[in-house]
Amino acid sequence: MKSKSISLAALAILALPLGYGFAQDRVGSQEVRPEAPPSAPQATPVVARSIGSPPALLVGAGDLLEVSLYGMPDFKTDVRVNSGGEISLPMLGAVAVSGLSVEQAQLLIEHRLSEKGLFNDPHVTVFEKEYATQGISVLGEVQKPGIYPLLGSRKLYDVISTAGGTTPKAGRYVLITRRNDPQHPVRVPLVTGTPESMENNVTVEPGDTIVVSKAGVVYVVGAVHQPGGFIMENGNDITVLKAIALAQGTNPNAALNSAKLIRKTPEGPKDVPLELKKILAAKALDLQLQPDDVVFVPDSAGKSAAKRGAEAVLQMATGMAIWRIP
Repeated sequence: MKSKSISLAALAILALPLGYGFAQDRVGSQEVRPEAPPSAPQATPVVARSIGSPPALLVGAGDLLEVSLYGMPDFKTDVRVNSGGEISLPMLGAVAVSGLSVEQAQLLIEHRLSEKGLFNDPHVTVFEKEYATQGISVLGEVQKPGIYPLLGSRKLYDVISTAGGTTPKAGRYVLITRRNDPQHPVRVPLVTGTPESMENNVTVEPGDTIVVSKAGVVYVVGAVHQPGGFIMENGNDITVLKAIALAQGTNPNAALNSAKLIRKTPEGPKDVPLELKKILAAKALDLQLQPDDVVFVPDSAGKSAAKRGAEAVLQMATGMAIWRIP
């Protein structure tokens, strides 16, 4: 009996290091997978810092605010900011809040309550229930320009989609005028189908104005294989030769010596003769085209076609398809 007790004790002593080692393994397996603390700051992409999140939306005249004080149900009130930028609150009277963020307005009201000795440690909540400008204006090269009553924050691409998407003449950038800073519009690239496109899908707020830029268009009409308008991609140079190449060249019966350039001027459309035959043979200067220029190549088979006036040629160009240069 005594020997059996000694054996059990020995087994218990031998088991202690094994259990301790097992416990160490358990702890070790947890320590090799450390987790970042919840408060660890996250890196923000450079693009997002520069054009992404807009500054905090500021309180403005006409906004409707809900102001409440913790523990004081009678203090809770809905109040509209008057034209002078003030709200009227119980026990405080007029408080100027225009131009402040919601957080700044909360701190100001708390300070005023403490300053008057009404509360030692007040906790105020300010909630923006209604902005005076509820909608987001979408202008420029979109299918349905207008003001859209979108409440709260929205993404740029969502708002453009609400306006029916862009037109074929849309350029490669968007100008966003912020409600808080109307003097400094933000230019955002309008590029889709790339990783950068999601970084450019910035947040817009009620009261912002979005203007989709217009790209320059050069038109080639008449005796060419693919007449139409060709996007200049916000300033890319296009010459007469390049325009003819984009239109896939002239037809065999094209009257090259009768070609002309129609250019819009403050005095109206102006005809500029084009020595297209010499330009194609590199014997004449290849002219630089401007947005809305029309290169007209008449058909030698019809004498009346070569005599079409500038107005008729411009009318012909406006009905052409728009092609974007790859």
